[in-house]
Amino acid sequence: MVVIACVPVLPDGTVDPRWGRADRLAIAEVEGGRLLSWEEFQVDWSVRHDEGSSARHHARVARFLLEHHVGAVVAHHVGEGMVRQLATMKVALHLDAVGDARDAVRAALASEGTGD
Repeated sequence: MVVIACVPVLPDGTVDPRWGRADRLAIAEVEGGRLLSWEEFQVDWSVRHDEGSSARHHARVARFLLEHHVGAVVAHHVGEGMVRQLATMKVALHLDAVGDARDAVRAALASEGTGD
């Protein structure tokens, strides 16, 4: 089964601890513990986070996830509002991710039985 995951990334390839204020996100397709694809997007949420209301920013996040068919978010931490939003969207949430972003995605999905 292919899972599409989203993770915030820093320029050095590690997990950005700031989900809602991340500047770059990676979308990974993972199947059987193997990364099938990895694409990074400049989202500039560190700047856009405070443009408008919290609801507007959450809508921006939701739109990105829906447009990329994301089924799992791998992050270090997200706020309570985002936890509720992802649950409503039926997007799996994997927290406490650190280190290499690609390794973090593989590890998170493997822990849910979707990797090897």
